[in-house]
Amino acid sequence: MTALAFIAAGAAGAWLLSTPGGAGIGARWLGSSLRRAEPTAPRATAPLLRDALAGAAAAIVGWVGAWTLFGGVVAPALVAVLGAAIPPCAAAQRRRRRAAGTWQAWPRLLAEIRILVAHRGQSIPAALFAAGMHAPDGMRHAFSEAARTWSLSTDFEVSLRVLKTSLADPTADAVCETLLAAHQIGGVRIDARLRALAEAAQAEVAARSDARAKQAGARFARSFVASVPAFMAVIGLSIGRGRQAYESSNGQLLVALSVLAVAGCWLWAGRIMAIPARKRVFLR
Repeated sequence: MTALAFIAAGAAGAWLLSTPGGAGIGARWLGSSLRRAEPTAPRATAPLLRDALAGAAAAIVGWVGAWTLFGGVVAPALVAVLGAAIPPCAAAQRRRRRAAGTWQAWPRLLAEIRILVAHRGQSIPAALFAAGMHAPDGMRHAFSEAARTWSLSTDFEVSLRVLKTSLADPTADAVCETLLAAHQIGGVRIDARLRALAEAAQAEVAARSDARAKQAGARFARSFVASVPAFMAVIGLSIGRGRQAYESSNGQLLVALSVLAVAGCWLWAGRIMAIPARKRVFLR
């Protein structure tokens, strides 16, 4: 029981290190310590070091937990390697969620641009950068860089290229190309074009949100089923020779194969449930 409590505490510590935001107490402490120690270090240093520490902590917790349950060397080493991969995978998942939050904001931004252009008479560049001030945090820096380029060069095409490069999003590419064509060619149909673009972006957001909602049950089942072998391994300690059977050469081999099977099924299930991302076509 003491060993299991230690494993739970270690897992909680690794989670705190790898989780930024409201629950990431360890991450905030680490980030503030790095800022005090190296005030001139780049902003990307803290997340990289945080992920490295989280990976090391997850590997240690995995090793201790697997050794407590199974003993031996092979199974704990395999679990430690897989545990070290959890924080980078979690960071990649957070990046995908932030990217989803950015493309979900495009219908609102397009509606604001359309109002500023069609009803308030602002120019397309002024409307774009004014709407960008109300963009989500993940997009605001890109809009600021593009607005700075516009204020220095007054070259809308170059400014949009900066915006597209920073956002790296298919919807952003389509919006930028539409706005560039409207700015260069002009005409009286800009309101209709922006309305059609906003409706298309809204339809995509609704379709992707509906797809994720339909996957909620499958995602829960994926997490639940992956946890069942761990509970069975704990119960196995009280059956027969328990840990001695796990420590044998055959036991270590079977445990290693079981861990690999669970990890492979987890990755395979996540791959087939992934919603395909739109391909970028305006890359120049």
